[in-house]
Amino acid sequence: MSVLVETSIGDLVIDLYTEEAPLTSKNFLKLCKTKYYNFTRIHRIECNFIAQTGDPTGTGQGGQSIYGELGGSRYFPAEHPKLKHARRGTVSMAVSQQTVRGQDGVSGSQFFITLGDDIEYLDGRHTVFGQVVEGLELLDEINSAMCDSDGRPLKDILLRHTIILDDPFADPPGLKAPDRSPLLPPQDLLDGLRIEAGDVFEAAVTDEAELRKREARAQALTLEMIGDLPYADIKPAENVLFVCKLNPATEDDDLRTIFARFGDISSCEVVRDQETERSLGYAFIEFGTKEACEEAYFKMDNVLVDDRRIHVDFSQSVGKYKGRWVRSKGAGDGSRGMVRNTGKYRNAADGDSRHRGRDSYDMVFDRDDMQRRHAGGDRGSRDEKRSSRWGERRHRRTQSRSRSRSRSPRRHRRR
Repeated sequence: MSVLVETSIGDLVIDLYTEEAPLTSKNFLKLCKTKYYNFTRIHRIECNFIAQTGDPTGTGQGGQSIYGELGGSRYFPAEHPKLKHARRGTVSMAVSQQTVRGQDGVSGSQFFITLGDDIEYLDGRHTVFGQVVEGLELLDEINSAMCDSDGRPLKDILLRHTIILDDPFADPPGLKAPDRSPLLPPQDLLDGLRIEAGDVFEAAVTDEAELRKREARAQALTLEMIGDLPYADIKPAENVLFVCKLNPATEDDDLRTIFARFGDISSCEVVRDQETERSLGYAFIEFGTKEACEEAYFKMDNVLVDDRRIHVDFSQSVGKYKGRWVRSKGAGDGSRGMVRNTGKYRNAADGDSRHRGRDSYDMVFDRDDMQRRHAGGDRGSRDEKRSSRWGERRHRRTQSRSRSRSRSPRRHRRR
């Protein structure tokens, strides 16, 4: 169960311990869902110790639980899972010094992220409920930020947006999530921000097309963070056609023969079932040039092939890039540079858009590969197996555990 947190310096992915700390995890997820944390700032940083945030007022004195937002209690009781602050990037709740219904150690909305390992002082005092699993390099930037005497960064670091990647909890009665995130922070927050020259907020966008474009960009960033895309800016090639409504009897060579009159074909692959190898009724055809691909698109749509009127469109799949990217990660290569070097994006030069060998789309199961599998040959690495399924998400990591509760963390001071 994860949350993507977009900050003013980069993106973090937090995996939550929903089974060990269900009450705290639910509170955090529902606050994210209502966009409660949007435009909150990191209001206190202690080097190699913690970075604290989650207070909309930015003072360290505000914030309340999702139940307070719905008209209930401002705080909820701290949980005591057997989780420790053993690793940098541990996400834990700050606790109030107030006593609620005779119970000490209550939490609202404020939380902190540890900036060092083995901070045993916090164990047994605070509820650990998550772990930063992607974006750990941002913690170095946060840890080195210049701060004033109160620990507030001289240049504010904001939590701009939160995206829930997985939420197992039902919404509390009365919870209403906004249709979209606010585009601008409230004016009182803007007035109190410390923003360097040039780092300003854009004016609110009302154009529907621009809003859709930004939402698509956010979704692409999410797919990049969870590993389903090599990076958000990747686009499908312009020299690949998607052909569907095929007769199951139509073979790769049949399509290659029919489409070859438009130009050189680098690959022609009918997508098949993994087990039975039967045609699924659609295929990808890659031409040597964009011009040949465009001519085939205009002339072959709705043409009768093997008693079926086929439909032809430009491919929107980046599955082949992803397959190469996953394999290059396993080899230790730079994913972004590797994908760029294939030269198979939109607007790539025609000479660079040709195949270097015959690579299969992730949705296509190569016959030679199937024979090797049935013969008990090389089954490939774990990454290759995972990448063969279209859209499968990465496996969740398991983290170390420990126990927590108490006041807002402070370092012991020697006297």
